[in-house]
Amino acid sequence: MDLSTTYLGLKLKNPLVPSASPLSHTVDSMKQLEDAGAGAIVMYSLFEEQLTHEAAELDHYLSYGTESFAEALTYFPQASDYHLGPDEYLELIHKAKQSLGIPLIGSLNGISDGGWTSFARNIEEAGADALELNVYYIPTDPRLSAQAVEDRYLGVLKAVKSSVKIPLAMKLSPYFSSMANLAGKLDDAGANGLVLFNRFYQPDIDLDNLEITPQVSLSTQNAMRLPLRWIAILSGRVKASLAATSGIHTSPDVLKMLMAGADVTMLCSALLKHGPARIQEILRDMTQWMTDHEYVSVSQMKGSMSQKSVADPAAFERANYMKALNSFK
Repeated sequence: MDLSTTYLGLKLKNPLVPSASPLSHTVDSMKQLEDAGAGAIVMYSLFEEQLTHEAAELDHYLSYGTESFAEALTYFPQASDYHLGPDEYLELIHKAKQSLGIPLIGSLNGISDGGWTSFARNIEEAGADALELNVYYIPTDPRLSAQAVEDRYLGVLKAVKSSVKIPLAMKLSPYFSSMANLAGKLDDAGANGLVLFNRFYQPDIDLDNLEITPQVSLSTQNAMRLPLRWIAILSGRVKASLAATSGIHTSPDVLKMLMAGADVTMLCSALLKHGPARIQEILRDMTQWMTDHEYVSVSQMKGSMSQKSVADPAAFERANYMKALNSFK
């Protein structure tokens, strides 16, 4: 049984890739993921604010007493609030590459192109095999156009692309007026992969203390429907690799995503809930299903149920919406 796949030009032994999470905070935990069968690992995200905060903090101590310290710095989390700073992040990549036998993908999370390029080069030099750019951006200005938002994503990609040689993946949210068009633009601009989709964590209100509080909730299997649809639509229409993320918990979830056209499926909530051993379970069940249904490889099934391949392409569009509503009892 050949479970191998290709993602970002990298040959992986299987399509199960732990996405950015606390499980990549140490070399030991990443070794556990590899031992469980992971095909590659995406490092936890280093945030743009960590880079700017470190630079501002350094400037403060170099100019202490000159009244140049900006009060705005107090709005950044303290250094202890971050798991690791930029230097430690690079050192972790270096150590992990010495211990792991599978590809390691760095992850940068931010909204601007200026602060990323030099650190992207540092990540490449530390030994990362690829880099995921997670543009976590919520446009709140009513005067900011959709075109300006898309240009921000393209600007980030082009700036980082010009500074590194390793493959780049763009992790996107689903909140675009023309997802297919943006995917095509990113593909044309040189994105080696598209990760669909980023889950924006929604805030809550603490009624007792009248405060806005962050809320982190694990995904459910229902969350996979959105990336499933868009991967099926984009499969065969863009050159970039397609990674499915959100709501992938079981082997049927993985199989469906592969048939829709995904090159890899990324796991997070399932691993946080069940531990690295979940990878072994999914691989075992995948292999059994493929054997029972006479599949000999992942490549044989990949894209077989994409919009371009199915007999009824409209099932991924408006026709399916009407059919679903009319069939509900």
